[in-house]
Amino acid sequence: MTTLVVCLDRTDDVGRKTGLRSPVVGWEAVRALVTDVGLADPEDSGVNSLLETLRVAQDLRDENEEVVVAVVSGDRESMVSADRAVAKQIDELVATYDPDSAVVVIDSAEDERLVPIVESRVQVDSVDRVVVRQARDIESTYYLLKQFLADEELRQTVLVPIGLTFLVFPMLATFLGPAQGAAAITTVIGIFLLYKGFNIDDWIARVGHQVRESLYSGQVSVVTYVVAAGLTLVGLFAGVLGVSSLDDPPGVVIPAMQFAFDAVPWLAMAALTASAGRLLDEAISDEPIRTSFLNLPFIVVSVSLVVRGFSAYFLEQQGVEEPFSVPAYEFGVVSNESFTITAGERLALFVVVAIVISLVGARVASYFSGTRNGDEAELADGSGSTIAEPDRESSADSPSELTDGGPARESSPAIDSEPTADPASEPGSNDEPDSRE
Repeated sequence: MTTLVVCLDRTDDVGRKTGLRSPVVGWEAVRALVTDVGLADPEDSGVNSLLETLRVAQDLRDENEEVVVAVVSGDRESMVSADRAVAKQIDELVATYDPDSAVVVIDSAEDERLVPIVESRVQVDSVDRVVVRQARDIESTYYLLKQFLADEELRQTVLVPIGLTFLVFPMLATFLGPAQGAAAITTVIGIFLLYKGFNIDDWIARVGHQVRESLYSGQVSVVTYVVAAGLTLVGLFAGVLGVSSLDDPPGVVIPAMQFAFDAVPWLAMAALTASAGRLLDEAISDEPIRTSFLNLPFIVVSVSLVVRGFSAYFLEQQGVEEPFSVPAYEFGVVSNESFTITAGERLALFVVVAIVISLVGARVASYFSGTRNGDEAELADGSGSTIAEPDRESSADSPSELTDGGPARESSPAIDSEPTADPASEPGSNDEPDSRE
């Protein structure tokens, strides 16, 4: 009784990695193929399929059966051509060895589709499916989980919130109800994820470090920042009071404009106070004042004027704010009657003044920047002249270069690069010995 033990490879991994053409028939040929495939790709499960084929053949030989070992591969062009190539090779094996039955060895669902082709040619007694005991993905997951559990920071970041959720949710569900408990838990988890996602903890640590450094170094900006925080709170409070004084306004635009109109002056003063403290720190330090700090107060005033102008325009259009009236005045020979400025005229005036202030700020910043660059250039020129003069004096006072002419000429790269001339033609080459004599 002859049994065909055949290993099926539909995608031709064996031929692609070893360069051999199938079918590969014979015990020694398949055993050599195991080495070739293993050296080409040690992680390929096809190596296990080939070894399983040899093991099954060895077991059948131990039972005194005649065994033919073969490896059949498909084609890489298409699935149809691969199936036809396998069918042709099975026909050749059946015609050559005339087996009574077959044992098919496969290692994937893709190769299992070839089993009906083999069954149509020869009786199949068994289908041996090779499953690798330790798959790479499972092993990688295990080691990643082990590394995760060994990292203390990751444990505190992931496991602690999950554990607290499992502990708190039953209590909340008992006292408040499942819906309220789930809502509270999801809210806390969302806040925690945002806290970690925006790196708020790093920002808090950085701000705390800067505050400590400012306190220990005695910077003026510490006091101005506190004053700016107080002015910001006052501005927010003033904005809320302004919104609360409205009589049931429709929509959201009017309350937002009222809040901006009342809060912007205080917020602008807070920003100016903070920038003034920063400017004082820059002026006290040895380093020159940066252009951005010089331009910041002008930008703050310009932006506040624009916001104030637009908010006043919307409020005046809705009748919330009264039109701006200029009272009558008399100053010497100059006098004027009272008049009213419309909303558009006031908005244009605010915008023009803001643009002028921003241009003045840019001009002031560029002026101080140019003055600083000029001072640095003068310092650089002065340092160069003071370094060059000692070199000239030292070269003039060196007696070795004046009296010893030979080494001086040898050490000069300009003289060494010139072609060698006749000693008699060199001036002073023969005169010096005569004068010493």
